[in-house]
Amino acid sequence: MGDSYSYSYDEECDYLFKAVMIGDSGVGKSNLLSRFAKDEFRFDSKPTIGVEFAYRNIKIADKIIKAQIWDTAGQERFRAITSSYYRGALGALLVYDITRRATFGNIKKWLKELREYSNSHMIIVLVGNKSDLSKNREVQEEEGKELAETEGLYFMETSALENLNVQDAFLQMFSKILENTVQKNLETKTNDQTKTMNVLQGRKEIINIDHEVTATKQSSCCYQ
Repeated sequence: MGDSYSYSYDEECDYLFKAVMIGDSGVGKSNLLSRFAKDEFRFDSKPTIGVEFAYRNIKIADKIIKAQIWDTAGQERFRAITSSYYRGALGALLVYDITRRATFGNIKKWLKELREYSNSHMIIVLVGNKSDLSKNREVQEEEGKELAETEGLYFMETSALENLNVQDAFLQMFSKILENTVQKNLETKTNDQTKTMNVLQGRKEIINIDHEVTATKQSSCCYQ
């Protein structure tokens, strides 16, 4: 993603951002997470039971972000934790396997759940994983791009095995979260300043009496 990104593990963080990973079982969510958090790929990776999460500090521009990424089981029988899983999440990686069309077909189901339990400003990156297995491809890259465009998502194909675009997918998500957060904080600060100015200006009113006497009084009806 360019030179504006670097990595750090020991520095104090400016922000803590939670993100989640969702998608069918076996699409490679756990290996994407382990590749991002520890630069590891597990050939003997087993299905996630319940919820796992990892932390990693990253530097975006001049800010240190503590990235907290939650990974959950794709199997329906482990979905009882849904609401707590999404609570507080600002971003999501929505993952399918390019060699299994059924996992792509289920993306809209996952997207519906995601939008039901998360806030409307969540940053969502659609990820077509296992691009190293292109000879077994069942979902074309263009299909992923079209779905992302239709649903207002970001899109990227990745390979956890070859470490292709894995860092970029996570960093794109967290950079957009940071951008939104900074903008929101700026708007809040501006609104607070405007309200303060309105209060200060509204506490006094000039009363003209017969165009001769000018008096100043405190207005107490609307301000505490």
